Amino acid sequence: MPDEHQPVEHQQGLLDTNIMILRKWINSSELPAEMAITAITLAELSAGPHQVRSNAEQNDYDEHAERARRTDILQRAENEFDPIPFDAEAARIYGRVCAAVISTGRTPRRRIADLMIASIAVAEDLPLFTTNPDDFKGLDDLLTVVPVTRRKVLHDR
Repeated sequence: MPDEHQPVEHQQGLLDTNIMILRKWINSSELPAEMAITAITLAELSAGPHQVRSNAEQNDYDEHAERARRTDILQRAENEFDPIPFDAEAARIYGRVCAAVISTGRTPRRRIADLMIASIAVAEDLPLFTTNPDDFKGLDDLLTVVPVTRRKVLHDR
């Protein structure tokens, strides 16, 4: 894990969706000065408010507050970033990314969004900042993954 007081060595970088979701709890010194997101991240954030369900196991869970929180994250992302599209170059690279994942004995099937984000990072020659570096195992020869410290937040219970 990076040291909280260590400056980021990459000036530019692509943010994984989890960074956008957890951003207010992430030390900004762990992120690059110039940040970008992908259209895939915007799609995941757009789906987020629609995936909220009631949670009978948690008495203090408020599905309306959670939906509002997710909508706020989406609106902030839309306001702050011009997402990088998944273009023909990223599509070609996606094949190489899937091949790398398969060669490690893992399946790309349930990781399509993560692997599309990784493909865009490779196409744009940008390091990928994430709190879930394990999502990108096996891609070391194609992609620079920068682990970011994931702090425990209220909704992590």
